[in-house]
Amino acid sequence: MKNKLLNGLIAAAVLLLPKLNYAQAPPLGTAANYVLFTTVGGMTNVGTSHLTGNVGTNSGSMTGFGNVNGVMNSQNGATGQCAADLLNAYNLLNGTVPTFFPAPLLGNGQVLNAGVYAISAATTLNLNLTLNGQGNANAVFIFQIAGPLSTGANAKVKLINGALACNVFWKVEGLVSMAPGTSMKGTVIANNAAINMNTNDTLEGRAMSTTGAVTVNGVLAYTPVGCGSPLLTGPAAVNLASTACYTIFSSDGAVTNAGVTNVTGDVGTNVGLTTGFNPLNVTGAIHPIPDGSTAACAADLIGVYNYLNLLPADIELLYPAQFGQNLVLTPHTYLMNGGVTFTDTLYLNAMGNANAVFVIQVNGALSTSTYAKVILINGTQAKNVFWKIDGAVSINDYSIFNGTIVCNNGAVSLNTGVQLNGRAFTTTGTLTTAAITAVAPPGCGNVVSTLITSQPMSQLSCAGNSASFSVTAAGTGLTYQWRKGTVNLVNGAGISGATAHILTINPVSVSNASTLYNVIVTNSAAIHDTSVNVSLVVRTAPVLTCPGNQSIASAVSTVVNYSPTVTGNPAPSVSHVFSGATTGSGSGNGSGSTFNVGTTTVTLTATNACSSATCSFNVIVSNCSSAPATPGAISGPTAICGLLSATYSITPVTGANSYTWSITTGNSSMSIASGQGTTSINVNISSSNLNLWVIHVTASNGCGTSAFSSINLTKKPQTPTAISGPTNICGLTTATYSILPAAGATSYIWTL
Repeated sequence: MKNKLLNGLIAAAVLLLPKLNYAQAPPLGTAANYVLFTTVGGMTNVGTSHLTGNVGTNSGSMTGFGNVNGVMNSQNGATGQCAADLLNAYNLLNGTVPTFFPAPLLGNGQVLNAGVYAISAATTLNLNLTLNGQGNANAVFIFQIAGPLSTGANAKVKLINGALACNVFWKVEGLVSMAPGTSMKGTVIANNAAINMNTNDTLEGRAMSTTGAVTVNGVLAYTPVGCGSPLLTGPAAVNLASTACYTIFSSDGAVTNAGVTNVTGDVGTNVGLTTGFNPLNVTGAIHPIPDGSTAACAADLIGVYNYLNLLPADIELLYPAQFGQNLVLTPHTYLMNGGVTFTDTLYLNAMGNANAVFVIQVNGALSTSTYAKVILINGTQAKNVFWKIDGAVSINDYSIFNGTIVCNNGAVSLNTGVQLNGRAFTTTGTLTTAAITAVAPPGCGNVVSTLITSQPMSQLSCAGNSASFSVTAAGTGLTYQWRKGTVNLVNGAGISGATAHILTINPVSVSNASTLYNVIVTNSAAIHDTSVNVSLVVRTAPVLTCPGNQSIASAVSTVVNYSPTVTGNPAPSVSHVFSGATTGSGSGNGSGSTFNVGTTTVTLTATNACSSATCSFNVIVSNCSSAPATPGAISGPTAICGLLSATYSITPVTGANSYTWSITTGNSSMSIASGQGTTSINVNISSSNLNLWVIHVTASNGCGTSAFSSINLTKKPQTPTAISGPTNICGLTTATYSILPAAGATSYIWTL
């Protein structure tokens, strides 16, 4: 009797102890990657559903699905393996020994701890069912339902105290039907029956059938995380190198702005001009013309594009024209083969991983609707989002866009009111902004202020001397490349230190002059910093040429003007020193200097910052008491018929220092082409055949002017007048004919 009582007390005590969880989650294999699957049956979507996870059928069709954040598989090797893995999971769930046997009505505020629950009839879930993990993240909940499962409108499964959807399983022997607004947690496996999910249903888990159609209508369904599922990180982040410092950039095309645009980061282009940006609204550098920094950015942008373009895609979004529309994406590399129309909202879900990377590859153009939005959730950062676009990009008015846009061979338009949290680049094409706000994510690392600490200075040097530029930079593994404009300098031909912190040019020549010397400094992290442009001004030594000796005849001191030729940079100053008959000095170019009778030596010295040059010549003032003699005969052609020019000269006259030539003409013209004032002139001859020309010349000195000598020039004679004589010659044996003498004629020729 005592033994029976003791046994009863022990049994009662055991019943009062909390239930221990001995259930284990079945391995799902590849089925874990699917949010919707059926081994045999059709897969149908109605309305706009948002699905994260693979969707597939091993025997049947798939219709009505838009973009799915997962792989669409139909009757292939992947679905065959999933079917096998699903069957194995079903068998394990079906064979698990139950520990609890609740009534077929679940919910209505019910709270259940971990365990295996066997329900022997068709089951209904109403209102709220709470699954309590009791602080155990490995708590497993298995529901073995021997008939269909249905939910009431807005029924909800809630998880508390560490319970996870990945550890909740529903094995159903019949139809699964979820009323609108249902919130289901866990993996639902219907055996030999269909699954129906209705409007606004939410599933954190999976809906899978061994044999039966799966139909969803405007639902949100996503595979659960945890329970050993891999943490999604996406691809490795691209190394932006120097592009990280730019917010708006085109490698080849104009960059223009209209309206009040605020930018954090650099703005520029490597081919063309950057215009319209107010420096007061740009926190960064505006590069109005290509420079060393833009050249580095253009080179690095090619590497960024190539990296993004060559990444293997994890998921292909099959409907580019339906992009957005509240689609939720997780860290992956996505591909869209065609032009993208982005409407409404896109969510990027990092699933709690702040380092997760998203890459969206678009093999075509991208355009957005007005007010389109890219929303970052659950730890996603704009610096980890990249858009590779092969075509034009148009971000429409008042859109909010996150991530770095890398456009290849297309124009980029950021329209009115756009907010860009990222960067906009194009390899070839114009880039236009209109009253936008653009903020580059962290990543530049303040390159300008942390690498080059002392900029090079402009230099002045005389040709033949040397010039040096130097730069001081901070960092490790620094390398240097000096440039003239965008052309890299190389050592040789007078250049040394082209890849060092000091550049030397020796000797300097005029060809070295430039206002565009700069240096690119690169550190071990491949971050570039480009110096300001500086100048090399090349000065040249004076080159001085004196006039020839000057001879003047004058009875008294006289003024002599002379003009030396002088060049050099900067323009030299010229000093004049007289010695001999005249002492003292002249000034300027020698105009107005007075010389005494006799010989004066004039010494000129040209001086500038580089050096000086000297030359000398004589000024000879000869005393005279009278005008010079009349010049001798003028030599030169007198018969000028057919000539276009001719030269006339005289023998120099003793005591003369200048000569004056003149021409007397009738009603035609003849001009002195050159030589006036000397003993020889060249004249231009007209084609007129009338009258006589006379050339005169006089000699002069400081005492007077001589009488003139002259020469007469004959030309083609005047046409003869009418011939007089008999015109009626009948019976005549002789007749006389005559004309008046023709001006300029010396002979006449008659013909019959």
